Amino acid sequence: MTFMKNIQLKDGINLSEFSLGCMNLPLSDSAETEKIIGRALEAGVTHFDTADLYQFGENERVVGNILRKFQADYDFTIGTKAGNEFDAAKQEKIGWNPSASHLKEAIKQSISRLGVEVIDLYQLHGGTIEDNKDETIGAFEDLKQEGLIRSYGISSIRPNVINYYMKHSSISTLMMQFNLIDNRPLEILDDINSDVTVLARGPVMKGLLSKNSKEILKDKFEDGVMDYSQSELNHTIDALSALNPDLTALSYGFLRHHNAVIVNGVSSIEQLESNIDSYNQMPELSQGDLDQIMAAVKMMKYEAHR
Repeated sequence: MTFMKNIQLKDGINLSEFSLGCMNLPLSDSAETEKIIGRALEAGVTHFDTADLYQFGENERVVGNILRKFQADYDFTIGTKAGNEFDAAKQEKIGWNPSASHLKEAIKQSISRLGVEVIDLYQLHGGTIEDNKDETIGAFEDLKQEGLIRSYGISSIRPNVINYYMKHSSISTLMMQFNLIDNRPLEILDDINSDVTVLARGPVMKGLLSKNSKEILKDKFEDGVMDYSQSELNHTIDALSALNPDLTALSYGFLRHHNAVIVNGVSSIEQLESNIDSYNQMPELSQGDLDQIMAAVKMMKYEAHR
């Protein structure tokens, strides 16, 4: 039995500490996708993260259709993202458009595909310092006032963009890739407003922080990643495994220590079950544990967009 902790956003919305990232769901196998979502709900997952760009609208449509089947038995929230223009018929991205007119049209389409009346969490799916950010912020505030969204945030790894939204908007969430290896968010956590909740995507680093770490290291990280060579990654994985052989649980514990919502995507029921098991085995980390973790990894920093 999973006891799922909830984290409340400043707008009063509760997100399950472990939330399901829907981008990699096996949409072509509707039975498997429904099984995954049903099992997630059964395990206490109450937040589902999608985006209009995922499969060019199809992800929202499928996830919305399946979740409606469970709405009589479970309370849950749905988060989606916008800002990318795409051609669904051609299955191609057209460009970046964070304008008010685009966002106000995009939300109508997302609401229709998801089959809901209001979006619980609406996030800007990127952003650059060159954007008319005040216009974008104004659009989100309008959508909130109109009752079309309950809360809004951004998904970004650009410090200069994040800093602007922290100072000039009332975002409730900030989504970033965040895990033991890609620990770049650590350098900006102190600058994040205390009422903004971090949503950590990629918590297992494409499977590198999982029970299949050695296979993933060979298959996906032949050239290393970031400041790591493959050899250095291998050494770091060994050092982390010595601290806790369940690397996923260790990464989850690290994220919990930083009060983050863990947004983990899966593509199979087996992955979900494994992640739920790791969530249940998540350690409460002491300062000594954290010191050992940071001694085993490199401290990363954002190099661009500063």
